[in-house]
Amino acid sequence: MTSDDHTTLDASAPRLEVDALIDDPGTRIVVCCGSGGVGKTTTAAALGVRAAERGRKVVVLTIDPARRLAQSMGISELDNVPRQVKGVDEAAGGELHAMMLDMKRTFDEIVEGHADAERARAILENPFYQSLSAGFAGTQEYMAMEKLGQLRAGDEWDLIVVDTPPSRSALDFLDAPKRLGSFLDGKFIRVLMAPAKVGGRAGMKFLNVGMSMMTGTLSKLMGGQLLRDVQTFVAAMDTMFGGFRTRADATYRLLQAPGTAFLVVAAPERDALREAAYFVERLAAEQMPLAGLVLNRVHGSGAAQLSAERALAAAEALTEDLPDRAPEDAPNSPSHEAGSASDWASVENTENLGPDGIMDLSGGKTASRNPGGHSPAAAAHAASLSAPAAQLAAGLLRLHAERMQVLARERRTRDRFTALHPEVPVAEVAALPGDVHDLAGLRAIGERLALRPGTADD
Repeated sequence: MTSDDHTTLDASAPRLEVDALIDDPGTRIVVCCGSGGVGKTTTAAALGVRAAERGRKVVVLTIDPARRLAQSMGISELDNVPRQVKGVDEAAGGELHAMMLDMKRTFDEIVEGHADAERARAILENPFYQSLSAGFAGTQEYMAMEKLGQLRAGDEWDLIVVDTPPSRSALDFLDAPKRLGSFLDGKFIRVLMAPAKVGGRAGMKFLNVGMSMMTGTLSKLMGGQLLRDVQTFVAAMDTMFGGFRTRADATYRLLQAPGTAFLVVAAPERDALREAAYFVERLAAEQMPLAGLVLNRVHGSGAAQLSAERALAAAEALTEDLPDRAPEDAPNSPSHEAGSASDWASVENTENLGPDGIMDLSGGKTASRNPGGHSPAAAAHAASLSAPAAQLAAGLLRLHAERMQVLARERRTRDRFTALHPEVPVAEVAALPGDVHDLAGLRAIGERLALRPGTADD
């Protein structure tokens, strides 16, 4: 496939140099973010494969509950422990590992790492903690950042590629550490901590006398047993609350550091690029280092010089006189089989179409058009074709016209984004004919990510 097979960026749009990004030893973290269904998981995995095969020791962390990453990398299952991916070319000295966030296990590791054995057991067995660690709003995003911090602190990996959770409200994974840290450090928690700090019966007396109305209200809202579970959890976690805020702040600073690069992933569709624009603006507001935009699943055509309008006109010229064809041109006639191959070859040659009209087949000169809007050459050639060949050619021309209309719509949508954000480098990834389900498919995506306009993609 050549670069003519897909839409190319305008010369004025900066090009995202993917290989330069992943080859740079200063790049230690790449965060792929974007709305759901735009190919973040595939992009993250393809970057991981390409970086590993270019000599870096890479771990890909996916937050996607679907197990597409494991399937595409030939791993039976992913969990909270990095697992090496087999089949990656390690000739350049790189390695690829992959893992999928287990948010409850990550939360458990935090507790076990920051509490003595007895207190850790009390926390892990607490019903409120079990609910919090399994599904509290923002826990998944917070634990993704916790796991990222752990991987980076270990300094075992040259490059960490993060596949963020699908987000409907922009950068939830950036907000989550602050939200959860604020919750665990907030007034509600401090109120519940008061009895534990006073201690024993005195503490319960303090709670019962000083805040009986509040306790009664909470008991009605939460249930008496749940309130006791929360208070027990808070008492056990007392010494750890400050650590949540500290780690959240440290991870946030890590995301702002020069060694981190954000890639916004989008499809060439209006809604996806509108959300991508919001991501770009939010990252700038948060002073997060944006590397560029990856535009996924861009459609292309091998005959982009043939416009939709001209293709439709040619299709009409081929089919307008079909009812008047002679009986010998019927699909089952003896002459049909003999003529089909040569007719189709001749139809292929009608792509000798100039910018001003259909070219004369013999002289290569632009033909005039007849009163019906079609050139005499096209009309004469249509008359020479068998009916089935003409119908087939017309159908293909109409399909081509539909494809060119899709290309034009994608180009307008992309150009609208680049006009609003001319400073954002863009990489376009041509759509593959099928789904990506193995390392070969991930390599193909990586090659398309790195493809420069005007070069061949063999």
